Amino acid sequence: MPELWYGGKIYTMEKEGEWVEAVVTDHGKIIAVGNSQQLYHTYEKQLTKEYNLMGHVMYPGFVDSHLHIIGHGERLQRLDLSFMKSAEEVKWALSQHAEQIPKGEWIIGEGWNENQWEDQRIIYKDELDEITTDHPMMLTRICRHALLANSKAMEFGGVTAATPDPQGGLIVRSELGEPLGYFHDQAQELIKQAMPEVTPQYLERALKLAVNDMHMNGLVGGHSEDLNYYGGFQKTFDAFRTVIDEKRLKFRAHLLVHHEVVEDMHDNGYKFKSGTDFVELGAMKIFSDGALGGRTAWLSEAYADDPLNRGVAIHEKKSLETLIRQARDKQMPVAVHAIGDQAVETIADILRENPLSTGERDRIIHAQIMRDELYEKLAGLNVILDLQPTFVASDFPWVIDRIGEHRLKDAYAWKTLLDKGIRCAGGSDAPIEEINPLLGIRAAVERRASYDQKVYNPSQQLSMYEAISLYTSGSAFAIKHEHDRGKIKEGYTADFTVLDRDLFTLAAHEIVDTNVSMTVVDGEVVYQRT
Repeated sequence: MPELWYGGKIYTMEKEGEWVEAVVTDHGKIIAVGNSQQLYHTYEKQLTKEYNLMGHVMYPGFVDSHLHIIGHGERLQRLDLSFMKSAEEVKWALSQHAEQIPKGEWIIGEGWNENQWEDQRIIYKDELDEITTDHPMMLTRICRHALLANSKAMEFGGVTAATPDPQGGLIVRSELGEPLGYFHDQAQELIKQAMPEVTPQYLERALKLAVNDMHMNGLVGGHSEDLNYYGGFQKTFDAFRTVIDEKRLKFRAHLLVHHEVVEDMHDNGYKFKSGTDFVELGAMKIFSDGALGGRTAWLSEAYADDPLNRGVAIHEKKSLETLIRQARDKQMPVAVHAIGDQAVETIADILRENPLSTGERDRIIHAQIMRDELYEKLAGLNVILDLQPTFVASDFPWVIDRIGEHRLKDAYAWKTLLDKGIRCAGGSDAPIEEINPLLGIRAAVERRASYDQKVYNPSQQLSMYEAISLYTSGSAFAIKHEHDRGKIKEGYTADFTVLDRDLFTLAAHEIVDTNVSMTVVDGEVVYQRT
């Protein structure tokens, strides 16, 4: 039966500045928008409920276009190292944690970032062993493209001086060839595969924590990549469907499928877009390079602070072509992690040679370093870019040391991408960054670094409308739901984010003072601030 939402400004996001007074919803769909008095009189006899926004402001529901939902839930229950400012602070936290858990249990830390420390150095295994050799220890870097391990964890992983670097990975070694406990990209799997198998209960708890936290942050959905890391495709997919069950917990989870489990997906009877309105299988996920923090993003020219290094290609070009053709054979788009300009160019060339015939669209995730000629290549493809605006806040100024001043104009060049007609969506890459979409909107509008509070590349600042669109119509466009999600319009889903302030009237620095008043999924209030 119809329900009326009124009493505040309601931005449709169909075009900049457009807003209405009221919305009528029915069975999770928007059936009317317009003047509050007219809608009330039209539906007065049918209305079953009325929601007074009390002067607060409604937007289409915010959707994070790129994150790791289970990883975010894990971060909420693990040792969080992301706010620590020195190696010594991290070591102290680890020693305190080691004293509080049973002997032999794994110590798992999340989010360390040496670029934010006073003493920018790596904590190698010898220092970790000084803290404990009774517990295997795995500490994931903020970018999730590197981890640290102590000797106990390396022993469990079978890592010795004779262990070769895997394809697309790097074991950092001493001058004598001894592993130092620092693992990049695919080499991380040597440690991860040695960890105890997770249980369904563990996955379900992590998912519930994550979804509830996302609701509190105004998110109605997220595009996630989790299906290859927690005991296999079916186990992880089952956990999503158990937790996000359309009744007790509603959330729009669009799940990218790592290329290593695509065959498992098909063997279990699923295909692209299988699922429900709330848990849907998406594109094949592929990694083409690493990250800038560990100098493993694949660049066309060497790192400014490492002249012999152009990064890491996770797959050779022929292997990438093979993977993308496998996706095409299964009528699947691809979602490719590509941070460096050489990675972006390689993927763009392969996509041009292997176009998608289904009408769906591919996506390139991150695209942090570009070149002039790449904009035209991307504009000619049926592709959308997943951007993470908060990377600007967390990566500057240290990223300038990596790429050099001469590449700065094409670094994190969100405005240029939009001006070139390249469609973009916005996400957090949580747990790498904070889940709060308001932080992403602020970073896109302001481009202020959290480290030194300076604004970098102001010419790349987005308007408020462009920034909010990344998380509304942009996220919908990424998965070809632009005709039923991402706007407040008749026929669209009744997914709303309600804030206590009007973002369009705020200065950029005021955005973070805004609170989520209400989160609505499928016409149901799933979070309300008290």
